[in-house]
Amino acid sequence: MARPWNNSQKPAKLFPTVLLVFCLLCPPAHCESAFSLDSGGHLRLRGSVSDPAAGSRLAALDRDRLHDGAFEFRSKHAVRLKQAWQLDLHYEMIGTAGETRQAKAFFFDQYPAAGLFIPAGTSDDRRLMDLTHVITDQTDYQVYHRLDRLTVTAQQDWGSLRVGRQALTWGNGFLFNPMDLFNPFSPTDVERDYKIGDDMATLQAYTGATGEMQVLYVPRRDPETGEIEWEQSSAAAKYHTYVGSLEMDVMAGVHYEDIVAGIGWIGYLGSAAWRLDATYTWIDDESEESGFASIAANLDYSWLWWGKNIYGWIECFYTGLGTSEYETAWQDPPLMARIARGERFTLGRVYFDAKLQVELHPLLNGHITVITNPQDPSGVFQPRLVWDSAQNLQVTAGANLYYGGSDTEFGSFDLPVSSFQEAPADNIYIWMSFYY
Repeated sequence: MARPWNNSQKPAKLFPTVLLVFCLLCPPAHCESAFSLDSGGHLRLRGSVSDPAAGSRLAALDRDRLHDGAFEFRSKHAVRLKQAWQLDLHYEMIGTAGETRQAKAFFFDQYPAAGLFIPAGTSDDRRLMDLTHVITDQTDYQVYHRLDRLTVTAQQDWGSLRVGRQALTWGNGFLFNPMDLFNPFSPTDVERDYKIGDDMATLQAYTGATGEMQVLYVPRRDPETGEIEWEQSSAAAKYHTYVGSLEMDVMAGVHYEDIVAGIGWIGYLGSAAWRLDATYTWIDDESEESGFASIAANLDYSWLWWGKNIYGWIECFYTGLGTSEYETAWQDPPLMARIARGERFTLGRVYFDAKLQVELHPLLNGHITVITNPQDPSGVFQPRLVWDSAQNLQVTAGANLYYGGSDTEFGSFDLPVSSFQEAPADNIYIWMSFYY
């Protein structure tokens, strides 16, 4: 939940900012010829039913099934001025309700320290601007709204400068991406339309016919004091170029005082494309580890089979920061810090994942994703169907089915501060997305 507003800490409130941007989006009549405005958005309705495992924290309500619902409204606007300036604004309102929320609240009321394994949400406590406002927050439901994009871009022949709340992705991983340090998706996320925005400045410069440099700075606040601190911020650069028939990325930066360096490659093996990203992080922390390496490699390919368009990939991921003793993972400060910041979602060290997509009909696609931790073994199986039922309506139906025994990451393991276990719940879901 966002903190109550403090004018000494935050540079702009949500509603005055919305009013200012609205004025910018609605310029005087004599200026309209210099502006172009693009607008769009969507309304997404979600419903799900979960089956909590006996003894897990989600079974705290002692119910056989957990029923949940949610909505997401997103309104997108882009204003362009003479092709040199652009203002982007995305407003969203999100509501969630149901028995899963009740079960979590009931459990954390009894065992507040058990939240060690729960990543942070969309709070703006760390961000430069507080553009999130919780409308209502109850045990069984919550509604909040926020500006997820608020960016001014200056474009020139040499490149562009973008300042404000925006999203940026570095690296070439599919589900695991060691170069993507800034609000990455969870590997189990099947909805990847939009990343959560961060307040940052990004500079993109073209260095020739085959080169491009990106530089960024992400100022952040200490969630304890509310002050902007270098120790909480990030500054990095990435250079992209071609080496023969290969594409290469080289990046380096400082991220929460850690020094991170990485290199990535993209190449082709016949009609298939392969990618390899590797990073090394020097930890600025009083931990036993001085640093760790992370590597992601994948191969994807599309083909025609039985008259159907088919696409698939395989991927493997290794990181030196992780454990197989999950119940004691909370004793690893670097790992827990990354989970709390929302840039790490798993506890293990090695993962394999694969995906198969089949175009069953031009308007109906089937997807199957599998993620496994081979050291347990345990994992998740994610089948889903995506149906474009009308020009502006898409229906998605699927499931998350977890497997693994006791003392496994995707199966179950004991929580250190309670008699319950951490165990993900199998669930089925249906989404309806209306676009405009």
